[in-house]
Amino acid sequence: MSLTSDFTKGIWKENPVLVLLLGMCPTLGVTSNAVNGLGMGVATLFVLIGSNIVISILKNVIPKKIRIPCYIVVIATFVTIVKNLMDAYAPAAINEALGLFIPLIVVNCIVLGRAEAFAAKNSIIRSIADALGMGIGFTLTLVALGASREFLCNGSLFDIHIITAWNTPFLLMIFAPGAFIILGIFLAIMNKLERHSAIKNGRIYTAPEHLSCSACRICDMNNIE
Repeated sequence: MSLTSDFTKGIWKENPVLVLLLGMCPTLGVTSNAVNGLGMGVATLFVLIGSNIVISILKNVIPKKIRIPCYIVVIATFVTIVKNLMDAYAPAAINEALGLFIPLIVVNCIVLGRAEAFAAKNSIIRSIADALGMGIGFTLTLVALGASREFLCNGSLFDIHIITAWNTPFLLMIFAPGAFIILGIFLAIMNKLERHSAIKNGRIYTAPEHLSCSACRICDMNNIE
């Protein structure tokens, strides 16, 4: 696989949120506006790049039996760096909004997953390309979700009032139910585009395993007596 493929797959084909459904906690928790989404995405991108580089360098030194604890220590180091930088330089509003979600990057499935599945098996350059793609894909998704919720709530984008006559906030959009609704719409659009692309190119469309009926057991409940 080329460096271009390593980079672009995270933006669309293997988008961590819209395809792999990873990082749901920060995705739903911090995207009440576009600025928060951007801040969280950039912080995660920095940790992804740093941890992928270090783990790729040390992959032949780290014992396999303790590799996961070692990966977590590396990731926690970069999360601490990010947290300290944000405490020193980030606007207070963003720091307060992201709060606990920054330390929680340590256990973010996206970061640990790329360390285990990619950085530990590939070169430094490929690991950087993978981290950039996944990080940018994650950031773009968070910004899009945050921008959608912010605009539908009060007609603003990046804290700039676009529709000045919008005086009554649609508060549903900044609370948890609004996050689930918008994310559901995004997933439906992504699935629709993938289906259309498959049909257009003469391929048989197969829904992602985690979204297909094969992964669901709800219908089996009908047989319970």
